[in-house]
Amino acid sequence: MAERRGYVLDESDLQRMSPEERARLARALASLNAQNLTPTPLSQRRRRVLIAACLAVVLLLAAWIAVLEVTLPRDYRAGGWRAAWVGFDIGLLVVFAATAWAAWRRRQVLIVCLIVLAALLSCDAWFDITLDWGTSGFMVSVLSAALIELPLAAVALIAARRLLRLTVGRLELLAGEPGPVPSFWQVPLFGDCAGSYRTLLRKPPDLVGANAKPAAQDAEFAGQDGG
Repeated sequence: MAERRGYVLDESDLQRMSPEERARLARALASLNAQNLTPTPLSQRRRRVLIAACLAVVLLLAAWIAVLEVTLPRDYRAGGWRAAWVGFDIGLLVVFAATAWAAWRRRQVLIVCLIVLAALLSCDAWFDITLDWGTSGFMVSVLSAALIELPLAAVALIAARRLLRLTVGRLELLAGEPGPVPSFWQVPLFGDCAGSYRTLLRKPPDLVGANAKPAAQDAEFAGQDGG
């Protein structure tokens, strides 16, 4: 079948193929499509600017934290106390509503909503405890953080992680690279990786050149089958 020129595969042909053959075909097609997904010079410049900005903010924020530690008073009578907390809770309400909508509609934005929700819940717990320190409501804030806010934040982060792993795993399965998804610290950005990240994880740098022949064979296989 692979040797016939001009032959177009249909669903029945794919069903007769073994899982290994389908995975090989998927890898070949993904390799051909990935040629148009390589990072552009503009995207690389934006990445460098982002890294430089983040490093600069880290240095400035470290210095600012030291200044605040020395200059801020222990107690301070705040203005706009009601507006601050009502505004924060309105924002939290909006994120909860957006999370519910994204889960109901099964949208990928649910991952972003869950991460933002976890961050806001953690901030809520932090400010509740620190601002109620030494007051009669301190234990209520501690219990609220321990039993409601922090558990919900943990659930949101676990759910976001699970959805990310499912997404990466599904994309790799469609690309013909089935297998367990490694830690996110090891998975590079898809936009910066023309092929599968699994090749980067499994092959040492000195063997990268050895992958050229299998990739060429896969591309030839796709060209023969697709005509």
